[in-house]
Amino acid sequence: MSPVTDRAEIAELVARLAQALDERRFEDLRGVYAPDAETSSPRGALHGIDDIVDVLRRTSPEEESTQHLNTDVVVDLDGDHAEVGTHQLVYFFRRGEAPHRVAGVQARYTATRTPAGWRFARARISPLWQHVS
Repeated sequence: MSPVTDRAEIAELVARLAQALDERRFEDLRGVYAPDAETSSPRGALHGIDDIVDVLRRTSPEEESTQHLNTDVVVDLDGDHAEVGTHQLVYFFRRGEAPHRVAGVQARYTATRTPAGWRFARARISPLWQHVS
């Protein structure tokens, strides 16, 4: 693949992750993360895609929706590996209501090329700020 194609595929992973979270399609995360992925976030350290899917499903309240907006996606390629950085605005709301919380987040990913395509092997999610209404 070309570097341009690789960067586009990796940037799309960032978007697919946000859509899966916002639409509560947690099983779709299996197409975003590698099977042995590790994440670090306010939810704690998670190891393996089964743990990631289970914890996100259990800790995402049914009555609360999110909208992730990604910006400044930077992909640094190194062969079959890439370091990815992005900033996110995350809105937390109840359907039909204005957001009750907004957070600024820094996300750092390590992506690897797998037989199934690019996947995130590691994610580090760091809240930068939040506003609660």
